[in-house]
Amino acid sequence: MQLAVLMDPIANVTYKKDSTLAMLWAAAKRGHSLWYIEPDGLSLRAGETWARMAPLQVFEDPEHWFELGEWVEQPLAGVDALLMRKDPPFDMNFIYATYLLERAEQAGVVVINRPQALRDCNEKLFATTFADCMVSTVVSSRASELRAFIAAEKDVIVKPLDGMGGSGIFRLTAGGSNIGSTLEMLTDLGQRPIMAQRYIPEIKDGDKRVLMIDGEPVPFVLARIPQGDEIRGNLAAGGRGEARPINEHELRIAKRVGPELKKRGLLFVGLDVIGEYLTEVNVTSPTCIREIDAAYGYGIADKLIEAVEVRVEQYSSSQHQVHCGL
Repeated sequence: MQLAVLMDPIANVTYKKDSTLAMLWAAAKRGHSLWYIEPDGLSLRAGETWARMAPLQVFEDPEHWFELGEWVEQPLAGVDALLMRKDPPFDMNFIYATYLLERAEQAGVVVINRPQALRDCNEKLFATTFADCMVSTVVSSRASELRAFIAAEKDVIVKPLDGMGGSGIFRLTAGGSNIGSTLEMLTDLGQRPIMAQRYIPEIKDGDKRVLMIDGEPVPFVLARIPQGDEIRGNLAAGGRGEARPINEHELRIAKRVGPELKKRGLLFVGLDVIGEYLTEVNVTSPTCIREIDAAYGYGIADKLIEAVEVRVEQYSSSQHQVHCGL
């Protein structure tokens, strides 16, 4: 394949744990040619998506993990597949990028994950599609509704709908002194909806990341365990990662969510599970490949690239049938 990756600056990734690097290493080992695109590298010309891109070589060397060739500008339709690995925030620039990638998809590029699904599946709100797998949850911008929920549930987590890495997450308890100011800040004085969920005490055992490839779960998870007095298990918030085999609760949730992911073209997804409950469905740039593979050597990235190959082959076969009038 000619495989492109759209990502934040590769020079700035954290070498020891970056999941996109693992994908690129796997693709290179399988003989694919790599192209690198930065988030501002897309443009539209006469209805066709173009990209400023450079040939990319990757190395498993913490001092020298990539080399770029000469930058060129060319139609994105010249590649077979593209990995959309731009980190949040999920802002208007991200949405505009999905529109341009959707044009490339219409021209035959297999985009992982599908641009429309990236737009449609907000990582907090999409989880509510599977409300039977979640704790009590409310999404609202109205302080009165959020206060009533906190009073009823007694112990609640509130968070923005567009955060990542645990940013902006607060724990509020009924009768607490900071409820008003916290809700004012998160909702921007009632102008922005937020999510409130019943607090799950099992967070002390870890916020589990379940990786899904083409609707099927990887058989190992990463438990991200809060440290000290912290309520957040996110690695970016100081949580400690511990890889474990998937358990029955996580497998049940994966089987519940998997068919919908497959239907929407969400090839690589990270489910967040605390105790027996789904909390988020991460579709933009899921991580934790490196930590799980370091413990179990499962080859997650290799299996993902194999799934991309299958998608490209399926598209190629369908086009052949169209051209042959089958």
